[in-house]
This record gives sequence, structure tokens and C-alpha cells, in this order.
Amino acid sequence: MPLLAAVPAAAQPSDDPVVLVIHGGAGSIVRAQMTPERETAARTALEAALRAGHGVLTEGRPALDAVLAAIELMEDDPTFNAGRGAVLAADGTARHDASVMEGATGRAGASAGTMHVRHPIRLARAVMEHSPHVLLTGEGAEEFAMTQGLELVPNEWFVTERRREELERVQRREREAQGEAGPRLEQMTGTVGAVALDQAGHLAAGTSTGGMTNKRWGRVGDSPIIGAATWADDATCGVSTTGHGEFFIRLAVAHDVHARVKYLGEPCAQAAQAVIHETLQAAGGTGGLIALDREGRVAMPFNTGGMYRGFITRSGAVTVRLYPDEDE
Repeated sequence: MPLLAAVPAAAQPSDDPVVLVIHGGAGSIVRAQMTPERETAARTALEAALRAGHGVLTEGRPALDAVLAAIELMEDDPTFNAGRGAVLAADGTARHDASVMEGATGRAGASAGTMHVRHPIRLARAVMEHSPHVLLTGEGAEEFAMTQGLELVPNEWFVTERRREELERVQRREREAQGEAGPRLEQMTGTVGAVALDQAGHLAAGTSTGGMTNKRWGRVGDSPIIGAATWADDATCGVSTTGHGEFFIRLAVAHDVHARVKYLGEPCAQAAQAVIHETLQAAGGTGGLIALDREGRVAMPFNTGGMYRGFITRSGAVTVRLYPDEDE
């Protein structure tokens, strides 16, 4: 049985379609282990991001502008594993990945392994709009960011005490488990993403993350990979994913949702459910996704203990959820 059903149709009235859906990461989100302060912070941050994106859409601006407005707020909020407050690599630094895609044009842009760009999602858009490439990495990506006048900050600006403690805990367990193959990695909740539908009927999607705690060797996950974490096509749907990136890359999860809609004729929500609860789960992968079609129908499936998620309708009605039972 799937852990989470699609968002009920009643939550998506045809006269008030969803215009923006966001996620703040899937993982072990257990109500009994969540402090009231952390839960309030998460719900408040998600609602703020939704309202920021909604404000952009009500001005008649493009879907991609709304995606950036929502994600930039989450990149600046240490509640999430993106931007400030991102999880730390093995050397104690924060390293960011991000991507965007337009449903109307099929254009896409991404960056990986940046350490000083305050808003990686802005860099992903700049790569799409102002370079001949789709994906830039590391020092080259930051050199390009400078040419675009994007804000740069010291890497220490991204690092929080909470993330230092998490890295120390993971590395301590790694030392205690000497003899195991490879570094000990830990998937942290918090990767952020957004999908928006604008007044012209166009979709856009974006994803931003700090990756996995204790990552090494320049590891890059799914978040900057078009087709793995991010996809948008006006004819089908927009998708942003969160979870164990290696599985999302191998399975091209975001594109697979689109492909099921396009080639099998499945509704977006049905396709999203099948990919998360059948394809991903059968491969041993964990995580979730958000998806939105051009009719304003939304899906938010996940196969983990919870997922930070929410959506806002054209009229401004906000729904924010953390736990599985909130969809019952």
C-alpha cells in the first residue's frame, strides 16, 4: 500500500486551481521527535515561500519568477538543506547544487558544487538565460556568477551550528564503524523545490540543495540534473524531487513522471504516485516529489516518514503539511 495517497480532488477545485507547490525535503519527519519550535518554524517558512511566489504570479509575471521567489526564501532559511543552513561536506564546507526548467520553451539551467553564491537558484537561471550551457560546476560556475553580478558570500555564512553538530555526529559514527566500505553518508531532510503555473498557462520548476552530509570527492546529487530532480513541460507537468539522489539520477525520476503522462496518458498525480511508490521503491530508493499540471492539479507523493510540502491556489488559499496523516 502506498504510504501517501495523492492530494484529494476536493483540495483542487476547478474554479480555484493550485498555482504554486513547494517542498522542503522528504525524510524521517516524525511528529513525536519534532519540537514545537521546529514545527512552527517549518510551517511558517513554507507558508512564507508560498505567499512570496503567489505574489509574483498575481502580478502576472512568469512562472519561473515565482519559482525563484519561493526558493530564494527557503535558501535563506536555515530550516532547510539549501543555501544558508545547508548540510556540510566532509571537509566542513557547504556546497550547493540547483537547477531550473521552463515548461514553455524547454530551456534549462543548473549549477553544482558552488561554495559562495548566496542564491544557487539564481545562478541556475543565469546559466539558462545567459550562457550556451545547461550545467556549470565548481570554480567555473562561480566565475560565471561573478560575470552575472550575483551576490557572493564567504562560505562560513552558510554554516550553522546545527549542521556542524550533524557532521560531527556522522563522522563519529563513521570512525566507530571502521572497516565499512566508503564514507558514511547521511541523507538530510531539507532539499527545496517549487513548481509554478502562471496566468499564461506556462509551467516552471526548480530545485536547490546542499546535498548529503559528509559527502566527498565532489559528489553531485540529482538536484542539478535536469530529468532527475527537475522537469517542466507545458504539455504534461512540472516536477521537483527530493530524496536519495543516486536513485533519482539512475531512474530519471522527474522525467519519468513527465514520460508517463505523455506516453501512457496517465494523469499527473497517478504518474507521480507510480514513480515514487513503485519505480523508486522497487529500486530501494527513498524520497518524494511535487508535481503540477497546467490545469492546476497537484501531487505530492513520498515514501519516507514525512515531507515538508505545501501549495497555494489562485485565490491565495494556503495548505502546508509535514506528516503523512495530514493527507488523510
